Amino acid sequence: MGNSIDRTAVDTVDGLLVRAVSVDEVGEWNRALNFGFLRPEVAVSEELRRRYWLPGRMVAGFDGERQIATFRSFDTELTVPGGAVVTADAITNVTVSATHRRRGLLSAMMRRDLAAAAERGCAVAVLMAAEYNIYGRFGFGPATRGGGWMIDLRRTRGLREGLPGVPDGRIDFVTMAELRELGAELHERWRRTQPGAIERDTLWWERTVGEVRAPGEEFKEPFAAVHRDAAGAVTGLVVYRVTPTWDGAYPDCKLSVADFIALDLPTAVELWRLVLSVDWVSRVEVANLGQDDPLPLLLQDPRAATPHKDNGDMVWLRVLDVEAAFGARSYGAPGRVVLEVDDKLGYASGRWALEAAEDGTGRCVRTTDEADLALGASELGSLHLGAETASRLAAAALITELRPGAAAAADLLLRTPLRAWTPTEF
Repeated sequence: MGNSIDRTAVDTVDGLLVRAVSVDEVGEWNRALNFGFLRPEVAVSEELRRRYWLPGRMVAGFDGERQIATFRSFDTELTVPGGAVVTADAITNVTVSATHRRRGLLSAMMRRDLAAAAERGCAVAVLMAAEYNIYGRFGFGPATRGGGWMIDLRRTRGLREGLPGVPDGRIDFVTMAELRELGAELHERWRRTQPGAIERDTLWWERTVGEVRAPGEEFKEPFAAVHRDAAGAVTGLVVYRVTPTWDGAYPDCKLSVADFIALDLPTAVELWRLVLSVDWVSRVEVANLGQDDPLPLLLQDPRAATPHKDNGDMVWLRVLDVEAAFGARSYGAPGRVVLEVDDKLGYASGRWALEAAEDGTGRCVRTTDEADLALGASELGSLHLGAETASRLAAAALITELRPGAAAAADLLLRTPLRAWTPTEF
């Protein structure tokens, strides 16, 4: 990208300034963030936000001395198909005050951050979009989806008989301090098995277990249980809360699963058996689960599980380094497809040969060969982790098939045994 990105640089857009905030300006940045998220009544958590501050990574838009837009990013590891990881620029806390919309602030902050991320060597950038129609113009595309469920226990009567369990395994409830330690260790092992998963840092766990709280953030201690195998190794965890409601003299409680990790099916069976057998509970809500999770098929009556109302796109991805992003992941079949990518910001523009070998390794390199598929940077981002298909995008006129059968050929290359997903919001 040429010269080094200056973290102290000031950009001017429509008479407004965009620059990184100093650690002493974090309090005002937090106030602007709360205002942008329509919660001006929430107190400023300056001490907490100072822990999120990184030089050059917490940015604001200024009208005079007043901060009227916010933007923050941090680097994280993103697991790609095959279990490798790439460095991703994770973008969050994006707001613009209602009085300063449509003046180019978001574009200035985003372009600044993406340029710096590309220079640092990030293969991709990721974010969670509050609104669908904002980030496509910056080359982001939906790359993972949630697959949560609502389960009526009065209809399903628990799990099927004969499912695999863990001989001599055990489940124990743990304290919040134990959850922070054991959960962090387990997640580090698990995230390498799930495409789309990202890291959880120390502060994430401290907030999850209530050790650190932001003003206005109510913490209700959950139930937390870990599963251990016969050797005593932790192989899974579940975190849940129960809403105590009654129908007259009859209990009608809802159990809400906040976190669920299992390294294998037998562990998952043991943990789901616990969740589905809690006294007084008639409904179980699992808001965030992978699309490929077999939970409904484990039930005696799978129809008792209905899709969660919040299911939809989760992580959006933008490719910054095509060769690094596609060279890190594995592939489902050997083959070759040439992509013509139109990237308005230039990072992925050009003609690329996506090639996969028999052993599942692959690469994406520049070529002058005739293109098979034409697509934009957003669609390239949607395809990278394998949660979206080229055939579906072509059917929606989001990809143009220049050679008959090219979309299906691309799907064979990009298919994954497990669709991308992350349980970690950021």
